[in-house]
Amino acid sequence: MRVLSVSQINFFIKSLIEGDGRMRDIYAHGEISNFTDHYRSGHLYFSLKDEKSVLKAVMFSSAARRLRFCPKEGMRVIVRGRVAVYEPGGQYQFYVEEMQPDGVGALSLAFEQLKEKLAAEGLFAEEHKRPIPPFPARIGVITSPTGAAVQDIRNILSRRWPAAEIVFCPVLVQGEDAAAQLTAAVKLMNAQKAADVIIIGRGGGSAEDLAAFNDETLARAVFASKIPVISAVGHETDFTICDFVADLRAPTPSAAAELAVPDREEMRAALAQLTRRLCGSVQAGLDDRRQMLDALASANVLQNPSAWLSPRRQALRNTVQSLTHSAERRILNEKNELAALSARLDAMSPLKVLSRGYAIVSDENGKVIKRTEDAKPGDVLTARVEDGAITVQVQKTEKREMTDA
Repeated sequence: MRVLSVSQINFFIKSLIEGDGRMRDIYAHGEISNFTDHYRSGHLYFSLKDEKSVLKAVMFSSAARRLRFCPKEGMRVIVRGRVAVYEPGGQYQFYVEEMQPDGVGALSLAFEQLKEKLAAEGLFAEEHKRPIPPFPARIGVITSPTGAAVQDIRNILSRRWPAAEIVFCPVLVQGEDAAAQLTAAVKLMNAQKAADVIIIGRGGGSAEDLAAFNDETLARAVFASKIPVISAVGHETDFTICDFVADLRAPTPSAAAELAVPDREEMRAALAQLTRRLCGSVQAGLDDRRQMLDALASANVLQNPSAWLSPRRQALRNTVQSLTHSAERRILNEKNELAALSARLDAMSPLKVLSRGYAIVSDENGKVIKRTEDAKPGDVLTARVEDGAITVQVQKTEKREMTDA
């Protein structure tokens, strides 16, 4: 009896499975479960299951980077790869090289996923849309140098508004490098402040052809642009993520050129109409003032000024005379009132009392002596009379007897 080690058994099973050519390149479909995204390594670990069985699977970062959508728990997918054994753990699993949604295209699913994500972040909100300047001096154009779009844009801009300068930035509009070039062009236009408005786009094409304009990095660059952006990708029925983020969406590059600038002929017609309205308004104003002048010239005051001035001159004389009389009467009344007040004030003057033989007696501190107890023999007092002051010394004091009336 031969006894095998665990390693030998696992190696034998591995050689059986991996040696079978039917397990090297196969397709399988099922529902994703136990999904784990290792963000640091980029590897995807999950299981594929159907109604009866479960198959462990792994998709390494080299293959995961090529995905155009984000796998999620519960999503039904079709995968291509090989079945192999992880020998140290004794487990067999499906090594996935390619994956696509089951029932819907990968590009379509990736588009809807990114659209939902950016909409939730507010990148499509109207309040973030910048107005397109009405008279741009420089138009930035980001598109392919070989496509018909750039020629259409040039022809329309030169016809509608030749005063505008075209600042052209040639880029790829499809392929693996297209999204990076489109993003770099938008950032370069902003860094150099190269234009007043940017037109970014291309002609129509398949979903694969328009994939570069559904790139998340490009969408965020357009959203962050300080220069207003007009997106013109594809035909009228084609929408891209760039269309939703841009400040204005045009169905075609030609329509974008028309939206970016005013029409010279329309401006000329509008200017001519404004000129006619202005001239008409000026003429109407002149006619009104001419009629007003004629009416004033025929008025009596201009025909016979003396007849208009005489009664007004007499009225002015009467008014002046009335004001003069009123002022004189008031002055007289004020003088009489002032004289009466002066007489009353003079009657109450202490000097008036002194002139009748009275005196005001005060001590050395200037305090007025009102009673006999305010002075005592020997005190030196000052008596103020009408024409001066007399210094006296008290010999004695005598208080007057109070008698009942």
